Amino acid sequence: MESPKRTCETIANVDVTAVCDIVPGKAQKALDDLGLEAKDYSDYHDLVKDPDVDVVVCTASNEAHYEVVMAALKEGKFTFCEKPLALDAKQCMDIIEEEKKQGRRMLQVGFMRHYAPEYVQMKKMIDDGVIGQPLMIDERHYNQTQPEEYDSTRSIIETAIHEIDLNHWLISDDYKNIRVFSPLQTRHVQNKDIKDPQIVMMETKKGINIYLQVFVRCQYGYDIKCDVIGEEGVLELPTVPQVATRLDAQYSTKILTDWKARFESAYDIEFRDFIDHVSQGNSPEGPSAWDGYIAAVTADAALVSLENDGEKQDLDFPERPEFYKD
Repeated sequence: MESPKRTCETIANVDVTAVCDIVPGKAQKALDDLGLEAKDYSDYHDLVKDPDVDVVVCTASNEAHYEVVMAALKEGKFTFCEKPLALDAKQCMDIIEEEKKQGRRMLQVGFMRHYAPEYVQMKKMIDDGVIGQPLMIDERHYNQTQPEEYDSTRSIIETAIHEIDLNHWLISDDYKNIRVFSPLQTRHVQNKDIKDPQIVMMETKKGINIYLQVFVRCQYGYDIKCDVIGEEGVLELPTVPQVATRLDAQYSTKILTDWKARFESAYDIEFRDFIDHVSQGNSPEGPSAWDGYIAAVTADAALVSLENDGEKQDLDFPERPEFYKD
């Protein structure tokens, strides 16, 4: 294996040894742009079987996650998979069963908000009882204009999936039911079959109510909100720190338009933690395949509710297996 021209500047203990993309030349161009040398495969099966590959990172399209992850696990490779883990709950359960065959955790799901410093602080304050028992959560997830092919399904499994995963981690509670319905629709959707925005309402087993606005064609920017309302007070997710402007009789701050900029540090911390564990031969400790399964079950029910005009869908999860307990 040839050494790369340039080592990773953010994550230690990582060499890119192989890449794969179904679009000819795309992966090689990325290598050239980064000044890296690595094997360029056109078939992911060849990559996961490469003895020089210790860790597989799956950032393929959602439809390909299941096949790539299953192939990597069958080869006994540590695997990092971007969210969602798979397209539905059944595929997630197949992945869980395959991972169990390895006898230990081999996979981490890319729910990066678990690593965002503001959410980590919020969870600690909830766990420490700073606001007493949480009663409600008020959220929004607004993305700037998405392409027309970004349909109602993707609004759930690609956008709302972040909050679906995040909330049960924040408050250490599972969901009891979910409803999804569409209010007045934006004129920026030309396809009448696409529902945007959407309202997602969830109730946990403890009775905590969650209200989430999902709007993927918001015209003004990328806007994330999370307020946790408790018995004694409210925790409010901070906005991104920036310099305010006082000019022309106005006081203003900018709103981000790029989700990558909003959570850049979380991505770095997330992947650094994953590599710190697996580079020593240890199991990853971030979001697990079970977390991916919980999110998928909830998302599946959300889509059923959306197609049935907001009809409440009850949720019933099996007990978390010992394999995935801390």
